[in-house]
Amino acid sequence: NFNLLSYRGYLDNITAIGPRTVGSPENEVLAVNYLLEQIRGIERESTDAHKISVDIQRPTGSFSIDFLGGFTSYYANITNVVVKLEPRSGAEHAVLSNCHFDSVPNTPGASDDAVSCAVMLEILNTLSKSSEPLQHAVIFLFNGAEENILQASHGFITQHEWAKSIRAFINLEAAGVGGKELVFQTGPENPWLVQAYVVAAKHPFASVVAQEIFQSGIIPADTDFRIYRDFGNVPGIDLAFIENGYIYHTEYDTSDRILTDSIQRAGDNILAVLKYLATSEKLAKSFEYRHGNVVFFDILGLFVLAYPARVGTIMNYITAAIAFFYLSKKVLQPKPRAVHNLKKLLTAFSLTLTSWVCTLVAVLMVALFVSIIGRALSWYTHFYVSVSLYGTAAAAKLILVHMLAKKFFYKNVNEQDLGDVFFDASLMIWSIALAVMTQIGLCSAFICTLWVAFPLLTKLVIHKEFSQKGATIKFIVMYMLGMFVPYLYMLYLSWTVFEMFTPVMGRSGSEIPPDMVLAGFIVVFTMILSSYFINFIYLVKSTKRTLVTLTTVFVVTLILVCSGIFFPYSSDAANPKPKRVFLQHTSRRFHDLDGNVVKSDSGIWINGFDYNGISHITPHVPEINDTIRTPCEEQAPFCGLPWILPVHFMFRFVKNWYLPAPEILPRSPIHFKLLSKKLMPWNSVRLNFEVSGPSHMSLYVRPRAGSALSRWSLGDGVPVASLGGDYFVFYSRGLHAAPWHFWVELTAPEKHSDGIVSLAIAAHYFFGEDQKSPQLYALLERFPNWTFSSGWSCTYDLFVF
Repeated sequence: NFNLLSYRGYLDNITAIGPRTVGSPENEVLAVNYLLEQIRGIERESTDAHKISVDIQRPTGSFSIDFLGGFTSYYANITNVVVKLEPRSGAEHAVLSNCHFDSVPNTPGASDDAVSCAVMLEILNTLSKSSEPLQHAVIFLFNGAEENILQASHGFITQHEWAKSIRAFINLEAAGVGGKELVFQTGPENPWLVQAYVVAAKHPFASVVAQEIFQSGIIPADTDFRIYRDFGNVPGIDLAFIENGYIYHTEYDTSDRILTDSIQRAGDNILAVLKYLATSEKLAKSFEYRHGNVVFFDILGLFVLAYPARVGTIMNYITAAIAFFYLSKKVLQPKPRAVHNLKKLLTAFSLTLTSWVCTLVAVLMVALFVSIIGRALSWYTHFYVSVSLYGTAAAAKLILVHMLAKKFFYKNVNEQDLGDVFFDASLMIWSIALAVMTQIGLCSAFICTLWVAFPLLTKLVIHKEFSQKGATIKFIVMYMLGMFVPYLYMLYLSWTVFEMFTPVMGRSGSEIPPDMVLAGFIVVFTMILSSYFINFIYLVKSTKRTLVTLTTVFVVTLILVCSGIFFPYSSDAANPKPKRVFLQHTSRRFHDLDGNVVKSDSGIWINGFDYNGISHITPHVPEINDTIRTPCEEQAPFCGLPWILPVHFMFRFVKNWYLPAPEILPRSPIHFKLLSKKLMPWNSVRLNFEVSGPSHMSLYVRPRAGSALSRWSLGDGVPVASLGGDYFVFYSRGLHAAPWHFWVELTAPEKHSDGIVSLAIAAHYFFGEDQKSPQLYALLERFPNWTFSSGWSCTYDLFVF
């Protein structure tokens, strides 16, 4: 069994090391030594049934990835701690369990991802003490560079000798702090892996809806799952804690915030699934079982339903066909009234869609108004505000449209006929949605199946009550019972979606108005949940009281939001919801073709990581105001700003602030050298460079007019442009890495008097004596306690060749 006390010790000790940024002694030495010490202790107490092997890998490599608009990654001498537990006689095949012990700068990284590494240590301990040998090996990868956009997993899966034996993996991640760990990605294909989770997991929590949302790319995040899938061609399961994403990647992500229940759940589940896979006959032949996707979803955390997607497709089409048959039979009988019946159904169908469009437009206009007047994210700390504001507006608008239709369009029409036809209109909408989603190939179409099958069954069972005058108590009770399953599941799913998405709105950049996104979600869920209750607007005598109540709540909430009474952020010690602000004390130098500095400046570059920018901070730090907004340096890649990652598309350049500050002089400055320039065939020029500097650097490349970047020594040799057309390379290293050598090859016009390429290099000092200047320290001290302000120093040098 999973031992909670040992686990707590591991977690507390890892986080006590402090922030574990790649390249820092904390990450490369202290964390590695601690892990090795614990693993050797486990090895000493293991039974004779097992053999434990330990390896420290320090890979160097490069790859391109289409995440964050596309960029290339280069890593040197980063660290992996790899442990293999296998039977005494050895094992040909293995299952991989992956966590990462590094953290983002300035954070303790308890949930992301020390908690998972602690769970893995205890699972290793538990399995090693068993007297029964496993059939296959279990490889535990404690990877030391995940926060550097998945570098260590790439180094392991592409270079380590044990990687060839891996047939499946479990990746342990976090998008929040504690709570249930959600299975949000599986495969690709390999339904047997989902079945393994279904059979083994003691407390299942899984959703193919989460998988399709995550893989659509609308959440700006990724995990090692992508690396194992794309570079290792290995199928796997991706799990993540999703609760309380407000403090993910902040200083509040501490071990004391991870509840005991979360630890026990995760430990029980992962131990059971790993043990199941390590004794499974299917693991050895995993490629033979690779056929099609799988539909999977848990029922209130009690159990998981999983079936092949092709079975789901058949079920979906049969359900849709039955619904269409039912509707066509109703329209065609009696025959003389077929055209009249069809017209009635299509009118109700059009009215329902019209009411949805009107509702969406109206609520989004409210959200836009709230955003324009500077009251975005009023619901960030108080989620009920979003329901009171946008939920009531959506419900009121829906009722109003149908109330007006009933009063003016359906003046003397029988109530029962109207209730009946609007029920059928909703059934028709869901049946069309089911057919379309199934045709597209979305596994999430199973939701539409629930919303077609259960209402249709309800209608067939209580069709007599439908024809009686008025909505009787008996009719309402039977109707509610019939709708119970789809409504309960939809409420459960909407809780999961809002749990994941609401915190993301606080770190999604300044481009997307979060109120518009959340309002859109609320409208969609309101439309779904109201779809089979629109007919009640026509069945009941009056909906005026309901409409007045909803409108009153909406108006009062809107007035309160406009007044600013709901402050978006919270410094509550028990449940903080901080505003994220990033500050970089930057020194910039722009060189011309002859190497002369034509422009230089220094300042503290400030980014508010949400839509509100710095409006809430100005009253506390008056010099950070709209007079210090920085313009884009058009001639320089990425506007001449030292982006650590290519997330520039998430931020408007009018929402960048640059506070003048003294020049910084790092003790370990960057050294950037052109080693050689060589003419190549086909009018190409190859430029060879050498760079040395801190553990994190960003390289930006922009071919000048008439030139094109054709090849380079990075990734697979084919340059990948980022959004906007510039090329971005993310560099990181562990300790004692050799200088970075790379070359770029450009095709150039005959005459290129003003150069063929602009090339900029930014150095980021995330730890150590160069991290924070006195000015940066002083500024950070003045930030209010409801912010998480992360600061570091950096330099930006632009060259033309």
